[in-house]
Amino acid sequence: MGHAYEVVTTDVIARYHRLAGREVRFLTGTDEHGLKIAQAARAVGIDPRGYVDGMVEPFRELADLLSISYDRFIRTTDVDHIATFQALWTRLEAAGDLYLGRYEGWYSVRDEAYYEPAELIDAEDASGQAVKLSPNGAPVEWTVEESWFFRLSNYQERLLAHFDAHPEFVQPASRRNEMRAFVAGGLRDLSVSRTSFDWGVPVPNSPGHVMYVWIDALTNYLSGADYPVDNKWWPADLHVVGKDVVRFHAVYWPAFLWSAGLPLPLTVFGHGHILNRGEKMSKSTGNVVDPVALVAAFGSDQLRWFLVRDVAFGDDGSYSEGAISDRSNADLANGIGNLAQRSLAMIAKSLNGLQPVLPSDTETKALDIALTASTEQYHAAMAGLQLHRAAEAVMAMVSVANGFFADAAPWALRKTDPQRMAWVLAATVDAVRRIAIIAQPILPSTMATLLDQLGVAANARDFAALDTPVAPGTLLPAPVGVFPRWTAPDTA
Repeated sequence: MGHAYEVVTTDVIARYHRLAGREVRFLTGTDEHGLKIAQAARAVGIDPRGYVDGMVEPFRELADLLSISYDRFIRTTDVDHIATFQALWTRLEAAGDLYLGRYEGWYSVRDEAYYEPAELIDAEDASGQAVKLSPNGAPVEWTVEESWFFRLSNYQERLLAHFDAHPEFVQPASRRNEMRAFVAGGLRDLSVSRTSFDWGVPVPNSPGHVMYVWIDALTNYLSGADYPVDNKWWPADLHVVGKDVVRFHAVYWPAFLWSAGLPLPLTVFGHGHILNRGEKMSKSTGNVVDPVALVAAFGSDQLRWFLVRDVAFGDDGSYSEGAISDRSNADLANGIGNLAQRSLAMIAKSLNGLQPVLPSDTETKALDIALTASTEQYHAAMAGLQLHRAAEAVMAMVSVANGFFADAAPWALRKTDPQRMAWVLAATVDAVRRIAIIAQPILPSTMATLLDQLGVAANARDFAALDTPVAPGTLLPAPVGVFPRWTAPDTA
């Protein structure tokens, strides 16, 4: 669910900017090296490459299932990624920021991270023995081996200055404060190679060493952007990452980039976790949720809507099947779906399916003002990465359009004032058109179907076309409900 949430929210951002007329390069993919992968492959008796080749397909399939519009699915085993990574390493070495030494300290295989003693949590294992855990609750082990080190300590003051001069660099503010405090507490040089396993990218001219998995994983942003072959896409505007890995992206990554003489991304956004009824999901507690099963039960767009609407972007959010069904029925079936179906069905029945003429501005002034205000709120929310606020703005448009339709009661005007009935229907379906256009980033599949039913041409679905209504007299397809009400399956 955490991965599903991350790719959905990032996809919403990418789709939004495409609809705004901007060029977008959207990456997702898999980090495939490291001791954790080597151990998992050994446990099932296959080589690491065969293991990751098998593991990557479910991630691709999930992305397709959730309508993720990525431009590249980057794997850290890709040939061009390895070449880019080794080129980056060479730059760090040329800058004098790498030296050979000996690492002794606490390392978490699950987190693929090194930790200072003060960061560890004292706990007990199942037998009551005292153990130490990482801040994420993962086991740690004392590690001693020869290692290449990166002079991270050289970048402490530069990082602090960057945090202060560029508050947009780490978002939300709570994450920025955490990172600033971490750096201000003092930085030690970072171990960036391992000799205890060989499943990784070899260190150039250093036999027996493979590069630390996190410097490997972070370089995917460069290789995925085709850097240095094509400089068009770097630096990135946005990295969307889980809050538990912000340190790697907001402290280590900028230091690596500065050392290599490369510009920094504009923003690193650390999103929260998806909780199962308020509890963190883990295999040990048996509360892990399969997003594929949720898509099968509720629908892809319905799950996307819930994740965006109910989880404040940047905060933790809680999932339950009841919450998904309630949100789907309230917002989608009873809201967008009901408004579209009722108005389009009346046009089909009373106007032979022909798009009616819009009334004069004076007839719909209040409706137009409200729709415009909510549209502006939507754009402001998206610009501020407040995705949940953008979804709220969509629903504000649905509410005002529903109120207009109910108050005007076009069904009662059919015999008494058919011209006014046509005006009401025209204004309503045009409001639905506007709603469908701005809801596309969150609901791509269903809004495409709805825009088809509204007679909106394929080249008139971006934000530039918001003020371009469907031509009067256009024959609209027979309406079909896009959001059926969800009911629990009968298990009797």
